[in-house]
Amino acid sequence: MDILILILEIIGTISFAISGAMTGLRKKMDIFGVMILGLTTATGGGILRDVILGITPPQTFCNPIYALLALAVAALSFIPALHVYLLHNHLLYDKLLQWMDALGLGVFTVVGMSTAFRAIEEPTAFLLIFVAVLTGVGGGILRDILAGDTPYIFVKHIYASASLLGALLCLLLWPYVGQSVAMLIGGAAI
Repeated sequence: MDILILILEIIGTISFAISGAMTGLRKKMDIFGVMILGLTTATGGGILRDVILGITPPQTFCNPIYALLALAVAALSFIPALHVYLLHNHLLYDKLLQWMDALGLGVFTVVGMSTAFRAIEEPTAFLLIFVAVLTGVGGGILRDILAGDTPYIFVKHIYASASLLGALLCLLLWPYVGQSVAMLIGGAAI
């Protein structure tokens, strides 16, 4: 199970780091700004989750692999040819941002639920779903605030709703198909 969580966290980290970096590029930020947005998007939801669950220090600070991965991925967006290609191909930019956000949202929603299950002895359904959704959308909210935008979840209603429905599906399937399958189905549904 730990291998599945690790793989999902790496996929989510890369996806949200790309999403954050792309937002920074669109805002014409320098490499530092782009890297901070990539890092914040990739790790912000998990940090919020851990604070709510009382996991201190947050896992991001205990294992720097996710922060370093997010920073490296965001820095890659400054490769001149890639930078120019992304900014001048609006259709590709929009589609890539949408896919990276969806992938990261699905992954981090179900990873958030798994973390809550492990951290709390007898979690309630409300806590599990709340923490799952917060983990999924938290980094994007922080990204949008830092970039000076209205948070995406307030203007694209499907974003938070998809996370909520995927978390609910994961929770409902968990006792019947097991953690791994429930997480994969819930994440895929998002």
